[in-house]
Amino acid sequence: MAKGYWVALVDVSDPDGYKAYIAENATAFRKFGGRFLARGGKSETSEGQTRSRVVVIEFPNYAAASECYRSPEYAKAMALRKGKAVMDLVIVEGYEGPQPSDGKN
Repeated sequence: MAKGYWVALVDVSDPDGYKAYIAENATAFRKFGGRFLARGGKSETSEGQTRSRVVVIEFPNYAAASECYRSPEYAKAMALRKGKAVMDLVIVEGYEGPQPSDGKN
């Protein structure tokens, strides 16, 4: 089964207030098996537009990623983020098909 991912682009306007969101979202991520792959580290916008912070979270599957977003636990975290940051978030299913390195595409 393919994994699920959150890809979030974030602009934080209140870094101190945003810390409460970070502390609270851990509850939902633990419950649904979320694991950070990228968390606001160095990034480069090679094409198009983005925000100042890029976050990628891996979940065991797409259903878990989607359920996490719709959970009461994450709703509590989102309420803490309101007015502290602007976020664009995509929930996407992982890909398990052929890769360029295996010569099958």
